[in-house]
Amino acid sequence: MSIPLSIAMASNPRTWPIFDGRVKPEGITLVPSLVHPSELFWRQLRFADFDVSEMSFSSLMMARSKGDDRWVGLPVFTTRKFFHAEILVRRDSGIERPADLKGRRVGVPEYQQTAALWTRGVLEHEFGVAPKDMQFWMERGPSRSHRGAVGFTAPPEVTIHQIPPEKNIGSMMLSGELDATIHYIVNANLVDRSTADLWNHPDIKPLFPDPAAEGIRYYRKTGIFPINHGMVIRKEIADKHPWVVLNLYKAFERANEIADRERLEHADYHVAAGLLGREAAEALRTALVRHGIEANRKVLETAALYSHEQGLTPRLVALDEVFAASAMEQ
Repeated sequence: MSIPLSIAMASNPRTWPIFDGRVKPEGITLVPSLVHPSELFWRQLRFADFDVSEMSFSSLMMARSKGDDRWVGLPVFTTRKFFHAEILVRRDSGIERPADLKGRRVGVPEYQQTAALWTRGVLEHEFGVAPKDMQFWMERGPSRSHRGAVGFTAPPEVTIHQIPPEKNIGSMMLSGELDATIHYIVNANLVDRSTADLWNHPDIKPLFPDPAAEGIRYYRKTGIFPINHGMVIRKEIADKHPWVVLNLYKAFERANEIADRERLEHADYHVAAGLLGREAAEALRTALVRHGIEANRKVLETAALYSHEQGLTPRLVALDEVFAASAMEQ
C-alpha cells in the first residue's frame, strides 16, 4: 500500500526527476506542487500546507531552536550559491569594496533568509563587516514574511527598517534611497514585490566586478559551497511511518544521479562541438552537489554558527536537532 504525500518544491534540475515522476520513492505516492521558495517557506512556516517541501535552512534552524517541532529535516540540499558575490550597489554610492558597506543602507528581501545569513557571515568573517555596521531595509512585511511566521525580532545593535508597502528594494535602489542590496529577487509570487531589472541597469553594478572569480576564491580558501535550501517532512508523518525518511532520501539521491548524468552528457556535446575545452569538461566531472550530513557537515555547521552569531538562534543548534535521526549517518 502506498502512502500519499503532498510535496512542494521550486524548479531545480536536481529535483525535477522526482517532480516529473521519473523517480518514485518506494511506498509513497507524491502529489507535487511547483511553488516559488519565497512563497513556499512562508506558507509552510505559517500554515503547514504540504507534507514534504523545500525549506529555508536558516528558518528551519530558527523554528527548531524556538521549539517548533512540526518539521523534521531531510539531508537533501536543493540549492547552493555564493550569495555574497551577488551583492549589487549603486554606481554613485562610492562602494568599491566590502568595507565600504559600513554605515550604508542595504536592502534585503528577508533578514533571516539563508542567502542573507550566508552573505552577512562571509562579510564579517572574510571582510570584517559585521551586521551591526550596516542599516538593513527589509522588503517583506510581517504578514507575509518568514520573520513574522517564526516570531523573529532584530538582534541587539542591528538596525532593520521596514520598507513601506508602496516601495520595494528595486524602486529604492533606483531612487538612491538604498546604497546596496543583498540577494535581489524579482519573481511573481505572493511574498516578493520588486520588479526592476537591476542587473542590467546603468546605475547599478555588482560589488565584486567578477562575481564568479570571487566565488572561486572563497571556495578554494574555505572549501564551503553555501547551502541555501533543504527538504523537510512533517514530524507526525515521520513518527508514524519512520521508513518514509530514508525512502525519500534514496529517491532524491537517484534524482541527483540523473541530474549529474545529464550534466556530463551536455558537457560532452559541447566538447564534441568545439565549444568547451577538455580541461573544463573534466572539471565538470567533479560533483560539487551531494546530499547527506557527512558530505556537508562543515557547510551545515558553519551556517548554524553564523545563525547563532547573528542572533537568529538563541543558542548553537546541533544538526541532530534539525534532521531525522535515521538520516544522520547518510
